Amino acid sequence: MKKGNPFLHKIETEEELRSMMGTPSELVKRKAISYLDQNCVEFISNSPFLVLSTSDESGFCDVSPRGDHAGFVQVLSKKYLLIPERPGNKRMDSLRNILTNPRIGLLFMIPGLGETMRVNGKATVVKDHELFEEMAVNGKKPLIGIGVEVEECFIHCAKAFIRSGLWKPDSWPDQTQLPSPAKMLLEHTKLPHATRESIQSSLEESYSKRLY
Repeated sequence: MKKGNPFLHKIETEEELRSMMGTPSELVKRKAISYLDQNCVEFISNSPFLVLSTSDESGFCDVSPRGDHAGFVQVLSKKYLLIPERPGNKRMDSLRNILTNPRIGLLFMIPGLGETMRVNGKATVVKDHELFEEMAVNGKKPLIGIGVEVEECFIHCAKAFIRSGLWKPDSWPDQTQLPSPAKMLLEHTKLPHATRESIQSSLEESYSKRLY
C-alpha cells in the first residue's frame, strides 16, 4: 500500500461533478416523498435489517446495522417510526451522536430484493415504555428506542446489489476463506492474556445468550 494521500485530482464543485456524471431523470427527481405512504409501510414491515447513519456535532460520521424479525421497526404514523434498541456492546455511538446531532439516515433492506428504501429525517432517543409493548422478544422489552421524524423517503435502485451479487448464494465466498473477527479483535485490542479462542468463545456466548 502507498504511503500518504494518494488522491491528486479532486472534484471540488457540483458543476464539475455534473459535467462528468450527468443529471438525474425526471423519474429520479420526482421519486422522493416527505412521508410514509402505504408503499413505504409495506416495505418497512417486510424488512428485517437496516443500516443507520449518524454524525456527531463535529460531523464525524458513523454507520451501524440494526436487525431483528421482519417488521421490527414500528411505523407510528405517516411521519414517525420507532426503532427498538437491543443490547449491544455499550459503545452507543449512534445514540450519543443523536444526542448532539439529530440528523439521521436509514437504509432498509429486504433479503432477495435488490431495491432498498432510504429514509432521512430527525432522530430522538426515547424512553416511552408504552410504545415498546409490541417490541418485546422472549418477554424482554427494549429499554430505549430511536424515534425518527421522517422528512424524506424514496426507493433506491438495485444496481449495487446486482453488481455485488449479494443475494446470490452461489457467489458467496467459502466460509473458511473469510476474515476472522476474533483474530481482528485480538490484534486490534492487544488485550493481555486474551487469545483468539477466548475471544471467539466470548463472541459466541454473546450471540447465543445476549441478543435481547
